Order: sequence, then structure tokens, then C-alpha cells
Amino acid sequence: MAGIIAGIAVAAVLFVIVVFKAMWRVAEPNEALIISGLREQDTPDGVGESLGFKIVTGKGTLVLPGVQQVRRLSLDLREAELAIDCVTHQGIPLGIRGVVIFKVGDDFVSIANAARRFLDQQDQMEARVHNVFAGHLRAIVGNMTVEEMIRDREKLTQLTRESSGVEMEKLGLIVDSLQIQEIEDPTGYIQNLGRPHAAAVASQARIAQAHADREATENEQAAEALKAYAVRDSSIKQSGYQAERDEAQARAMQAGPLADATARQEVVVQETKVAELEAHREEQRLQATVRKPADAKAYEQVTLSRAERDARIAQAEAQKQEVELQAAGNAQRVKLEADAEAERVRVQAAAEAEHVRLEFAARAESVKAVGEAEAAATQAKGLAEGEAVRAKGMAEAQAIKARADALAENQDAVIGQQLAENWPAIVEAAAKPFGGIDQMIVLNGAQGLSEALAQALSQGVAGLQLARSLLSGAKGNGGTNGPAEEPSIPPASTS
Repeated sequence: MAGIIAGIAVAAVLFVIVVFKAMWRVAEPNEALIISGLREQDTPDGVGESLGFKIVTGKGTLVLPGVQQVRRLSLDLREAELAIDCVTHQGIPLGIRGVVIFKVGDDFVSIANAARRFLDQQDQMEARVHNVFAGHLRAIVGNMTVEEMIRDREKLTQLTRESSGVEMEKLGLIVDSLQIQEIEDPTGYIQNLGRPHAAAVASQARIAQAHADREATENEQAAEALKAYAVRDSSIKQSGYQAERDEAQARAMQAGPLADATARQEVVVQETKVAELEAHREEQRLQATVRKPADAKAYEQVTLSRAERDARIAQAEAQKQEVELQAAGNAQRVKLEADAEAERVRVQAAAEAEHVRLEFAARAESVKAVGEAEAAATQAKGLAEGEAVRAKGMAEAQAIKARADALAENQDAVIGQQLAENWPAIVEAAAKPFGGIDQMIVLNGAQGLSEALAQALSQGVAGLQLARSLLSGAKGNGGTNGPAEEPSIPPASTS
């Protein structure tokens, strides 16, 4: 019996242990337990209101199986690679390469925010963080120049962290490190910025090397000169010693008559040697003082000229590339403006064409109506004018016919009427010659004047008679009436 009780007790203890192990959950140092299922009434430290779930970090807790559910949120460091294409304030495209090291915050607020957003999507944290930093990084780079980013890369990092801090806090994440590793320059703008400085440094290096070479050459020439001086002195001394030995030997062998010749020969030899030594010394002096410095000066000038030429070439290449970039940008802008202007002109031309077509149609209708009205009016006017001309012609024809009939029946009366009607003009024409006389002297007084007037009037009467005879002749040819009587002309007054 005691054994059964002991077995039951052991089984009960084992059951309790198994149940406890099944219900007990321990949070690792690098993770947080998110327990949901029973509403949590206690508010964690730093949280303003109840979360509705329980957060456990760094300790163990009991979980009711089947009632509560436990999920783990990793608090490990995570790394998001940044590979973003941006455009600077100058319009220059750049590629920003960097890395963001982040993690879920250690406080309960950050853990709660991260749990709500990433508990089932913890493997997508890197992509979300990359998107957040990509947007802010593009906005910040768009307000900076390439020179600012190169000189102060820390400013770019700081601005990016500050601008993305609010979004990261809402996500429950904190940034441990943000590093801009590389700024890629596909257009070569950064390389072109460094070329003038590199060219200047290279020029200074070549100038320094030229100065060093010149100093080394001068030192080598000085050493060679000293060596030549030593060789010359040694040769002179050896020659002197040899001369002394030869002199002693000659004096011993040829004493007497050759003494004078030897002495003269010695003088000549010594003078020749002196002259040669002086010429050699002058040559060495000219080499050291004139030719070598001139060569060094020429070498220095050539080196400086080459350095300046290389610097100008580098600067010209940089300016050329800058002008090409500006020309490409201007060409693109002009092309876009030309396309927009062409589209505007095309639309405007279509509208104007439609307007002209409608206006032309209206004008055509109006011109047609006006033309028809004017044609009807012209036709009526022509008919009226034709009728008037016809009536006038008929009236004139009838008048001519009546006059011809009257002339045929009573020619003398018609001629007399016409002469009477034109008599004042005839007398005026006959007296017209007297109008041009300023002073006239008549010899026989009033009788002479009367005779002159009578003669003038007689010329007019003669003309009338001629006309009358012609008319009478025409009548005689066409009628049976006799000659008409001449009209009586009143005598001229003598008063």
C-alpha cells in the first residue's frame, strides 16, 4: 500500500513537472516574448495604455496552453544594404551606397510597435528600412551639391538619420549605425573635380623633381671638377718630379755644352706647360661657371613649360567635358520646348483651319446670295437702259425724219430760220478782227467807217450766200422748188 502511495506521489510530481515545463516559457536575452490570448490588465513601464497583450523580456513566464499564444520577436541586430540612385541639386545623377545597422528598441513601446508591424514579417524588416532611408536620402541629396557631399559626408549621414528618426520610431526600430560607404559618379563629375588639383600636384612634383635633378647635377659637376683638379695637381707633381730626375740625369750625362741648351729647353717646356695649364684651367672655369648653369637653366625652363602645358591641357579637358554636359542638357531642353511648341502650333493651326473653313463657308453663302441679287439687279438695269436707249433712238430718228420732211417741203423757211438763229454769232465773227485794233484812222470820216463796216458785213453775207447756195443746190438736186429769196440786210448806220 505504501509503495502504491509512493508511486502515485512520484507520478503526481512528474506530472506537475511536465505540466510546468509545458507552460513555462523563458525569453532569451536577444528576444522578446509576445503573449496574446488573455487581455493583459497591467500596463508595462513607459506605456501610456494597456497593450492588450503581454511582453516578456529577459525572464520566464507561465503560459496557458490552448488559451494563450506565445510568439517570439527577435531583438538581434539587422543590416540593410542601401543602393539608391539620386540626383543632386545641380542635376547630376549619383549612386549612393551605404549600410544601415538597426534593431528593435529595448523599451516596451518600441517592442509593441515592432510587434504590431513585423511579428509575422520579421524577414521583411530590411526591405522596409531600405525604403524609408531611400526616400529620405533622395530628398536630402536633392538639396545638396556634389561638393558638399564630398567635403562633409558626415552631414549627409546626420541629416538622413534625423529625417528618418520619426518613421523608425513608429516602426519600433532604432538605428545603431548608418554609414555612407560609396558615392558612385556615372558621369565622371567627381573625377573631373579632382583633375585640376591632381594636375597641379603632379606639376609641383615634376618641378620639385627638376630642382632635385638640377641640384644633383650641380653637385656631380662640382665633384667631377674637384676630381679633375686633384688629377691635374697629381699630374703636375709627377711631371715635376720626372723633370727633376731627368734634369739630374741630363746634367750628369751632359755637363758642359748641353747645360745651356738644357736650361733653355727647360724654360720652353715650363712655359708651354704653364700655358697648357692656364688654358685647361680657363676651360674648366668656363665649364663650371657658364655652360653648366646655362644647361641647368634651360632644363628648368623646359620642365616648367611642360608642367604648365600639362596643367592647361587638363584644365581644357575639364572645361570641354563640362561644356559637352551643358550642351547635352541644353539640347534636351530645347528639344522638349520645340516639341511642346510644335504641338501647340499644330493644335492652334487645326483650330484656325476649322474656323477659316466655317467662315469661308459662311462667306461663300453670303457672296452667292449677294451675287445672285446683283445679277438680278444688273439684268433689270440693263433691260431698263436698253429700253431707254431704244426709245431715245426712236425719238431721234422720228425728229430727224420730221426735220427732213420739213426741209423737203419748205427749204427756204428752214434755212432762213437757221440763219436768223445764228445771225448774232455771224456778226460777232465778222466784227472780231476789229477787236484787235488799238487805234484806227479813217481818212474819209464817217463815210469811210461805214464802208469798212459794210465791207466786213458783206463778207459775212457772202458766206451766208455760199451756204445758202449749197443748200439750194442740194435742194435742186432733190426737189422742185426754186431758189429762195435772199434776206434783206439792213443798211449800216453811219452815225
